[in-house]
Amino acid sequence: MEKWKVILLLLSGFAASVSAQTDDTPPNAQPGKCYAKCHMADVFETTTEQVAIKSALNQTIVIPATYETKNQYQLVKEESRRFILTPAQHETVTQNVELKMATQRFASGPAETATEYVLVKEESKRYIQTPAVYETVNEKYEMEPASFRIETMPPAFETVTERIETKPATMKWTRKNTDANCLNANPDDCIIWCMVETPAEYQTITRRVNRGCDGSGKPDAGCTKTLQIPAVMGTRTVQRIKKPASISEEIIPAEYKAVTIRRTDAPTTSITRQLLKTPASYREEFVPAEYKAVPARVQKTPATTRIEVTPPEYITVTKRKLVRRGGFSEWKEVLCGEKVTGYTVRQIQDALRKAGYYKGASDNTMGAGTKAALVKFQQDKGLPVGNVDFETLKALGVNY
Repeated sequence: MEKWKVILLLLSGFAASVSAQTDDTPPNAQPGKCYAKCHMADVFETTTEQVAIKSALNQTIVIPATYETKNQYQLVKEESRRFILTPAQHETVTQNVELKMATQRFASGPAETATEYVLVKEESKRYIQTPAVYETVNEKYEMEPASFRIETMPPAFETVTERIETKPATMKWTRKNTDANCLNANPDDCIIWCMVETPAEYQTITRRVNRGCDGSGKPDAGCTKTLQIPAVMGTRTVQRIKKPASISEEIIPAEYKAVTIRRTDAPTTSITRQLLKTPASYREEFVPAEYKAVPARVQKTPATTRIEVTPPEYITVTKRKLVRRGGFSEWKEVLCGEKVTGYTVRQIQDALRKAGYYKGASDNTMGAGTKAALVKFQQDKGLPVGNVDFETLKALGVNY
């Protein structure tokens, strides 16, 4: 039974040594109660962080233009006009024509004769067409329309090495050797506690950073270039109108017939004439242009692009963040040695087992396993470490 009491006293030695050095005593101490000054460990919070070691890449994929062959109809002869002529139409009629009015004459002698011109065909007109005059010329034409081509360039990557802090620098108390100049009879009264800095911990990470293609440093900047492709020109022969078709009008004079008559003849005679039934006319008609089919390469769809995104690559970095700095606590009331009974130790063991910290037997003994579980419980709960203080017992739910 005395063995676990000794272990409990050793567990309280840390606070006792500090109080011996500083000559610090509990305020308002009461007889019959025990006190200890405990060391509070630094409290850390562990977090994980995703750090990109390779930035995302937006890769431009060029979809080239597509072409198809189609017949293009090229002009070979311009549109013109022509005239459709309808000549005048005549009809032949026989008419009695009065030549000269009869007269009465009583003179004797031979009869006299005379010549008279009688209309046999009426005056008319006709139209004379002058056809269009063409000239052959060479002209430029667009064989293939202008288009554009898209070119892509790979981005430049830069390898960057950096150090990431995974645990901040902390301060802790460290127990040093006994002071050689200690004049006290008990060397343990001269134990030195020193504040020692624990340096920060780092992790070195190498990353590939996308610096773009144009030297600007912006990811994927300037990686696409559009080039203009001029139209493909050709030469063709075309008949152009030099002088359009025209029409002129011509008068056809009337026709007459000489008729010889005598004085004694009757005043009328039968004449066959051509009378104008329908005058000459014309109508204008357009002669359509002439084309020929020529196979040509025609753009069906223009060149386009699409973006393929390559996701960034990450690594997981575990960091420990200082939540609360440790140090020496204020004076805490602890169970005195004579009050730490086997029943109390058993309650502590049962409570630690229930909390998941202790897996040993409930043997009423403050052994190494029980002490280690108790310290771990105090560290996790942010309690003073190293003593069976009342705050720890309360957290465990142990009656005292």
